[in-house]
Amino acid sequence: MNRVLAVRLDSDGDVLITGPAIRALAHSADGLDLLVSPAGRAAAELLPKVGRVLTFDAPWSGYLPPPVDAAAIESLTGQLRRGDYTRGVIFTSFHQSPLPMALLARMAGIPFVAASSVDYPGSLLDLRHQRSAVHEVEAALDLAVAAGGRLPPGDDGDLRIRTVSTIHDFALRLPYIVVHPGASVPSRALAPEHAAAIVAELCTAGWSVVVTGSPAERELAGAAAGVTGINLAGQTDLPGLAAVIADAACIVVGNTGPAHLAAAVGTPVVSLFSPVVPAERWGPYRVPSVLLGNQHEACRDTRARACPIAGHPCLSKISARQVTHAVNSLVRVPAAGAAR
Repeated sequence: MNRVLAVRLDSDGDVLITGPAIRALAHSADGLDLLVSPAGRAAAELLPKVGRVLTFDAPWSGYLPPPVDAAAIESLTGQLRRGDYTRGVIFTSFHQSPLPMALLARMAGIPFVAASSVDYPGSLLDLRHQRSAVHEVEAALDLAVAAGGRLPPGDDGDLRIRTVSTIHDFALRLPYIVVHPGASVPSRALAPEHAAAIVAELCTAGWSVVVTGSPAERELAGAAAGVTGINLAGQTDLPGLAAVIADAACIVVGNTGPAHLAAAVGTPVVSLFSPVVPAERWGPYRVPSVLLGNQHEACRDTRARACPIAGHPCLSKISARQVTHAVNSLVRVPAAGAAR
């Protein structure tokens, strides 16, 4: 049996962009399991070609990583040993190290371990892939191919999720725009007053606007929605959010998971992109999009979690009118009272 363990210990958006690479590995294997963090499990369950989804809260990854837990590490290595995997492929962002996970894979007895690494791996990696400066989707797919994977015939390498119903429980007037103001990393999120101005401007332009967010973002979403938008924050799980986005004419969103979810369901994206990571690596992938935000601010490529510049100028200087113009350049402005 040729069984593969794929690893992506990040958030939902990171897991989504690894989807093409996972499909390539699955096509060349008898079975594929995916190890993710708790923050990425919902996305993992939406990816095609994944067998079991395993979870591990890694102390070296995530916005608020947990302390080292020897018992949890021992439990994981035992679980991986019982999986009888012949290959382990560890996916990371360009600024992360795969070596802690590679060590655990070795301890679990996985005979072939592959990852992209700029650090000398010693005996931890059989394949030390060299990442090129391409989009993160393509970098992951390059690693998968180097590790023996290949996309099946007819698979173009786009982002995909399992089929989700586009029928949801919300009586939303079509056509509508989704505005998603929050992000798991504060430097990539909109200020409440900025998001509110964008929603108000879009409504004035004739759009129905739906504001989405996590349960923790209800207050932000409520401030953004005001009296004209519809606040759905905390009212959907990830498949439900995918359905809401799939039915939308366009989404206005920062560099965060729902931007990649939109790409996976083919919804155009107006990306309000903070330059703390490169847009060419993390921007909306293969979907009609407009990228806004000064990509040359002093915080460029710093990976800052909180904005280091007073006033968050890379995003706050984007006017509501600019956002509305970008939306209207991607999708046709609705006639007064029209419904799709």
